[in-house]
Amino acid sequence: MQASLRHSFRHFVLTRLPLLAAVMMAMSLLTACGFALRGPVALPFKSIYIGMPESSSLGGELRRQIRANGQTQIMANAADAQVILEVMGETRDKQILSLNSQGRVREYNLIYNFRFRLRDNVGKEYLEPVDIQLKRNISFNETQVLAKEAEEVLLYRDMQSDLVQQIMRRLAVVKMDD
Repeated sequence: MQASLRHSFRHFVLTRLPLLAAVMMAMSLLTACGFALRGPVALPFKSIYIGMPESSSLGGELRRQIRANGQTQIMANAADAQVILEVMGETRDKQILSLNSQGRVREYNLIYNFRFRLRDNVGKEYLEPVDIQLKRNISFNETQVLAKEAEEVLLYRDMQSDLVQQIMRRLAVVKMDD
């Protein structure tokens, strides 16, 4: 029994130890270069009012991200908030990108435009109006209409998540007066 235990330990040392050493070396190189997973975004204000309806999927996702940082309160009333995120425009558009030889649509360009600013309740702007435009291409096939509609919904959802991350990054760099 001891001989087989020694054999399995020797087998482990000869086969797994070099792999373990390589993984440890790679991890030490990643930490040495300053790599770190992106954590919650710290916002420079204590409370915010989000000028989007509760039923808005974009507003809901943005509220979840702000709550995730644990430091900023979302206020139900604009007068009670330190800053107000004011939505100035949100549009989704679909443009024809290319046609096939029969003149039928082959590819669309999905466009998501969002415009917002950050101010306090007396009108002082902390973030001038910001325009964010996201685009995604989607191929189209008239024999797969339902599948392509579902793909379009997924692409818009992906753009919405990307948009929330961009808004959070812009909010994080706002300079507040103390």
